[in-house]
Amino acid sequence: MSFMQTPRDPRLGAQPRGEEIAAFDSYLEAQRVVDFLSDSDFPVQKVTIVGTDLKMVERIIGRRTYMHAALQGAASGAWFGLFLGLMFMLLVQGAQLLNSLLPALLIGAGFGMLWGVVGHALTGGRRDFSSTSQVLASRFAVLCLDESAEQARSLLATMPAPADDPRIPPTP
Repeated sequence: MSFMQTPRDPRLGAQPRGEEIAAFDSYLEAQRVVDFLSDSDFPVQKVTIVGTDLKMVERIIGRRTYMHAALQGAASGAWFGLFLGLMFMLLVQGAQLLNSLLPALLIGAGFGMLWGVVGHALTGGRRDFSSTSQVLASRFAVLCLDESAEQARSLLATMPAPADDPRIPPTP
């Protein structure tokens, strides 16, 4: 069955190699450089963007209450019930829309609400807030394999200044 597998990049899992050809404070700037190299027919498979000085940032969205847990559980359960109702309609001949979808949706919402409230109660008040997390880098280095680094630097010297895109600060 090896013909079904996609080839793996041998660089995955290994430390990035190469010379630093540019460094930026934003990922968009680093991406712009790689895009320019690609447009210039440079073999970009020799290039790597490395984010350094990583920070994990957790932004608090709001407080998690029993009502929030119940509503979120009900919504999740309703989707599951809708899925089961659709499966039932597809597999059982003569099943009607309202007779199979509506009960499945309501039962799913009910069980979802129950599990949401029970799950929230089991936390005992610990972590009773909702949040999102992301990992951010302070610096982005563009590396190129040693044998092509000079060619990449030469191409970057001809790179035009960015257009008036407020997301991308001008390169120094």
